[in-house]
Amino acid sequence: MLNRTHRQTFQLVQEFLGAMREAGGPNIRALLCTGGVAKKSQQDIVRKCVHIVVATPGRLKDMLKSKIMKLDNCRYLTLDEADRLLDLGFEDDIGEVFDYFKSQRQTLLFSATMPIKIQNFATRALVKPVTVNVGRAGAANLDVIQEVDYVKQEVKVVYLLQCLEKTAPPVLIFREKKADVEEIHEYLLLKGVEAVAVHGGKDHEEREYAISSFKSGKKDVLVATDVASKGLDFPDIQHVINYDMPAEIENYVHRIGRTGRCGKVGIATTFINKNQSETTLLDLKHLLQEAKQKIPPMLAELDDPMEHTSDEVEGCAICGGPGHRVSDCPKQEQHKRRVMMSSRMDLYGSGGYKGEI
Repeated sequence: MLNRTHRQTFQLVQEFLGAMREAGGPNIRALLCTGGVAKKSQQDIVRKCVHIVVATPGRLKDMLKSKIMKLDNCRYLTLDEADRLLDLGFEDDIGEVFDYFKSQRQTLLFSATMPIKIQNFATRALVKPVTVNVGRAGAANLDVIQEVDYVKQEVKVVYLLQCLEKTAPPVLIFREKKADVEEIHEYLLLKGVEAVAVHGGKDHEEREYAISSFKSGKKDVLVATDVASKGLDFPDIQHVINYDMPAEIENYVHRIGRTGRCGKVGIATTFINKNQSETTLLDLKHLLQEAKQKIPPMLAELDDPMEHTSDEVEGCAICGGPGHRVSDCPKQEQHKRRVMMSSRMDLYGSGGYKGEI
């Protein structure tokens, strides 16, 4: 899915550059540098000189090690979906890429949420990083109508068909596990719904077919795991259905952010029941309150510790969730281990990354 995200970005860059040339601007050349493509073809483009490179960390590092490409004159580095890059284990690769810069650069990290892992990474990797929030980091898109329904586990699949009638397609359905995605996909096909599925267990061709056919409108419904919650651009999705409420509230924010894009209003329907932890439900309750959405009875009845604290408290500093304090964070132990590991191993050297501003 990472290559697909980069191709989307590259296509957008090409559109901007094309518009600039048509308006009499300079001939700025761009390169898409990802795996799955012969390195020689990318090398031939580099030799002609490029000004913008859209790359996956692994292939870029490979090109730099092979001295096919240099970053001596590069002044800007952007990490899009920075939280996802860290989740996928690219932190060391990014650190190695940083070392190829020979002079000062400006680095931009984009993320829809600001969990502690991003804050820690920025502190370690950058010099005096500045945080710019467009709205509150981790807040839900206000163009999304959030509808949360209490649905017993055994009747979810029946209720799903009713939810599909709320809007016209396209509709995106999220499930937590790969096997569950396949189960819902097969069920929808049996019911005559034009559906495709995407998850990490499918091969490249299957994923490409599913995404392209859904994006082009040939298929009405896409069933997916969280691989479809970040990076992929679906500008016209009418409805997002969270068949499974994710355990982490930032994943919920990413999911519902697939609709209500480009100024359009979208709907996000989320199924909840007693299978969810109270911490997750409290986080959800606070997001709904913040966005002035309807609070279902099950959430309204929850005893909320945040109601007894100062209004200045904006959420947990560890995971970004607004429904609990740091002392109650389910990721507290994991965070402590990460901090200990960071203190034992200075992965990037005592002097920090050279050339950073």
